[in-house]
Amino acid sequence: MPSERILVVDLDGTLVRSNLLLETFWSSFAKSWKTPFEALQALSKGRAKLKHKMNDLAEIDADALPYNPAVLDYITTWRSEGGRTALVTAANRDVAERIAEHLGIFDEVHGSDETTNLKGQAKASFLSKHFGDNAFDYIGDADSDIPVWQKSHRAIIVDDSRRLRNRLAKMHTDIVSLRSYPSNARDYLRAIRPHQWLKNLLIFLPLLASHDITAMGVLAATMAFISFSLVASGVYVLNDLLDLAADRAHPRKRNRPFASGAVPIEHGTLMAPLLALAGLLLGMPLGGEFVSVLIVYYMATLAYSLHLKRKPVIDICTLAGLYTIRIVAGGVATGTPLSVWLLAFSGFLFFSLAAVKRQAELVDLAASAGTSRTGRDYQVSDLGLITSMATAAGYMSIIVLGLYITSPDVLMLYSNPQLLWGVCAILFYWINRIVMLTHRGQMHDDPVIFAVTDRTSLACFGLALFVAACGALT
Repeated sequence: MPSERILVVDLDGTLVRSNLLLETFWSSFAKSWKTPFEALQALSKGRAKLKHKMNDLAEIDADALPYNPAVLDYITTWRSEGGRTALVTAANRDVAERIAEHLGIFDEVHGSDETTNLKGQAKASFLSKHFGDNAFDYIGDADSDIPVWQKSHRAIIVDDSRRLRNRLAKMHTDIVSLRSYPSNARDYLRAIRPHQWLKNLLIFLPLLASHDITAMGVLAATMAFISFSLVASGVYVLNDLLDLAADRAHPRKRNRPFASGAVPIEHGTLMAPLLALAGLLLGMPLGGEFVSVLIVYYMATLAYSLHLKRKPVIDICTLAGLYTIRIVAGGVATGTPLSVWLLAFSGFLFFSLAAVKRQAELVDLAASAGTSRTGRDYQVSDLGLITSMATAAGYMSIIVLGLYITSPDVLMLYSNPQLLWGVCAILFYWINRIVMLTHRGQMHDDPVIFAVTDRTSLACFGLALFVAACGALT
């Protein structure tokens, strides 16, 4: 009977589909760039000290963590039959107590402190001394739990592998498997956001704008596109890890792979640097200047994720700059000179789209009766101003295009430059349309992705290209 034994539950990867040490690390890192250095200093004094230090620096919302429903159901059934329960974890005791207080389903809580890391053999010895051998059932998920299962009456495994089950079968006859929602390839694909690679098509823009399309140029641009996409995916993974708390508070972003627990944080912590490194290595044949641009992009995104995204207006400028860097990367990779006209036009246009992104967030916030954007320093009262900024910057890009049309430079590339005024008209319509759709709450979280998936936007782009091609014909 359950009442005769106590049910002991592990935390990391078992009760919660996450790792609390990494949760506290990324929560702390999101607040301070000094966190990695403080973590290394604490780790030099032992893993228990590291967990204690990260817990002191972090803010973990126990309500928002991705709990495992199969484990919660098992605990609830156990308690309904009169059984006692204990949360015993290698995670820091303080965070374990906050989780237990939130759930209200544990009679006891034990965790690591500043000197003791309650994991593996240390946990097995503690449970044997505290409850007695064979006096408890244990729910775990990893090889490090094997010493504990050796002391338990029943082994309960979460998402067990065949290898782990075979090892347990040699020491246990009473094994129970609990299934949650194991990760699959699609979750990992979502984590690297391949749809966001569409932004990197901007790398081909210098070739198109210069009307100098060669096989070698296209090959170099393609290599640059792949390299930039890998680095960008590393950035997206890093940003998701830093934004765990904000994403879990968002109605849509809470389903992202790391926020929901679909992909383990441990894997994301490895994916972020490996993807960036792969992109840098692939970009090396394109030359040192291109690699330098990649490094600038990575450092700028890191600065944005850690600090600049919480600075009003500066965050919008940074986003616009990150789009423009892609154009610079394309010019450097293909050896195509970049005109001031192209850079000025793209700068204002991307500032407009970045402002639209903030506008969309504030519209969502207003609809949910909120007052301030989680993780940002904007308020709903700023909505009108942000909308004006988006519209004004979009108009400025049209003005730059108009000045280019009337400049002597245009005659080098276009035989009938007067036709380019049609592009200005199309752009004027498109900018006003996306600002209006955003105002109505119909904008995607990312306006660039919206633009390349929206039929009307694609029709506008196609028509603009046709008009520009006609203007270039002799």
